[in-house]
Amino acid sequence: MSLTFTLDPAVTPALRDGVLDLWVDVSDAGGAVGFVPPVTREDVRPELLRHLVGVQEGRTRLLVGHDEAGEVAATAFLTFNTHRLMTHWVWLYTVMVHPRHQGKGYGRDLLAAAERAAASFDGVGAIRLTCRGGLGLERFYGSCGYKEVGRIPGAIRVAPGDDRDDVIMLLPLG
Repeated sequence: MSLTFTLDPAVTPALRDGVLDLWVDVSDAGGAVGFVPPVTREDVRPELLRHLVGVQEGRTRLLVGHDEAGEVAATAFLTFNTHRLMTHWVWLYTVMVHPRHQGKGYGRDLLAAAERAAASFDGVGAIRLTCRGGLGLERFYGSCGYKEVGRIPGAIRVAPGDDRDDVIMLLPLG
């Protein structure tokens, strides 16, 4: 089985709720997507709405992976850089695969779909992302072609006394 990816799907209430539930489930499973468990839908909803405003305004593109049951199983947001000297790369944010689907290669599939999407954007030659150190994420992204290009030690405070590095990764396109 594989996921079916859609770039820029219609943001219906069902899709919005599916992304919200995915984000909560990924966060509660310890995923590094902006929260520390436990979280509720009410905790995550404002951040999702900020992302969706970017989609509505055309600053952000939403990539969604649906599983064979039609449920939202993976997402990523690609955001255009607004600095006029940096429009040749996009940000990749909130990369998530549902915990029940992890270990099936769907993370690699999601990153490959994000790469194809970004390569289709006029003038874009790279994808940049950041990830939380201490979880092995930089190794995963590295295995998908991303290169570590920077690291800010202790930039992410997960809890008092638990500071993690903010790791900057880049994937040149083409």
